[in-house]
Amino acid sequence: MTAGPLNVAVIIGSTRAGRVCDTVGAWFARRARRREDLNVEVLDLAAYDFPACYPQEPTPSTRRFAATVGAADAFVVVTPEYNRSFPASLKEAIDLAYDEWHAKPVGIVAYGLGSYGHYAAEQLRTVFSALHAMTMRDWVGIDLLDTELREESRDTDDRLRAVAAMLDQLTWWGRTLRAGRHDQPYVS
Repeated sequence: MTAGPLNVAVIIGSTRAGRVCDTVGAWFARRARRREDLNVEVLDLAAYDFPACYPQEPTPSTRRFAATVGAADAFVVVTPEYNRSFPASLKEAIDLAYDEWHAKPVGIVAYGLGSYGHYAAEQLRTVFSALHAMTMRDWVGIDLLDTELREESRDTDDRLRAVAAMLDQLTWWGRTLRAGRHDQPYVS
């Protein structure tokens, strides 16, 4: 089906105790749910029991994650920046799916201390490019040094414009790529 709202998976990319990722992800998901052209589902990686080592055979948790990724039309990855990159928990989850990412758009919401999560966002662009996914040019960056974690502090005009721009791009690419996958399966 190529008509109807896009199914967007918002992936909470940190599993660290005391994380801010779930707070930032919930804030973003509320903004995205205001759009009638999107069905938004939050995938919190902390809710998945991924194995410590890459398994020979998929586990029920890895199968469930890959199936959810496969059913999505588009993604928004919410990630902290740790040591100028994104968390290992997010890399593990990305690697547990493969074909499920192909020919789908990915938006990025990143945060960090002083960098707005820029380095994590750029690293994710490289990874998703290798998976034949299309990352959005515009992204949402949050500097934890400039803002408190209260919701009203995150709703600056610039940040809300960034959310709107990214979601507009994600929706265009999502519809276009969904129609393309419907008309002709993607070949990697």
